[in-house]
Amino acid sequence: MKYCSDCGGRVLLEIPPGDDRSRYCCQQCRRVHYQNPVMVVGCVPEWAGEILLCKRAIEPRHGTWTLPAGYLENGETVENGARRELMEEAGASALEMTPYGLYDIPHIGQIYMMFRTKLKDAEFKPGPESLKARLFSLDQIPWEELAFPVIRTTLENYYRDAAAGTFSFHIDNITQRLAEIDTGP
Repeated sequence: MKYCSDCGGRVLLEIPPGDDRSRYCCQQCRRVHYQNPVMVVGCVPEWAGEILLCKRAIEPRHGTWTLPAGYLENGETVENGARRELMEEAGASALEMTPYGLYDIPHIGQIYMMFRTKLKDAEFKPGPESLKARLFSLDQIPWEELAFPVIRTTLENYYRDAAAGTFSFHIDNITQRLAEIDTGP
């Protein structure tokens, strides 16, 4: 950030009075520009024991598989955001949404809120941000082609819970970085 969105003045990275970390501070109007984590919402949509995944048509990670998820919009609840993302990315509708996981990704400033849901019906189609939308059984999941570490963690939790016959709410801290996906640990 170079300029203040309020007055257009120059901003500098400094610790404001009474704070404990560097923030972008306007040198003209003195506004402090806080930058906080972004909320991503999505779901694990299930139909007849299979999970609906979408193949990404956008960067980052174009051509890899993901669960339907995206940024929460202002004025939206996390549940409504997850429903919207399912419709936008897979043209699908959900029944009841059950909170399933909260995933902190501090190194990129994101927090994922994931839900479990059953699809309303087996009708789905890729949206503008997806190349494909497809149902996968556990033995068909393209584990090596998953877009993000948080998607892998969510699916691993889901299949572990399904095998145990009980679903828990998960809270995880995702530390793996995208570069580690391509190059290994």
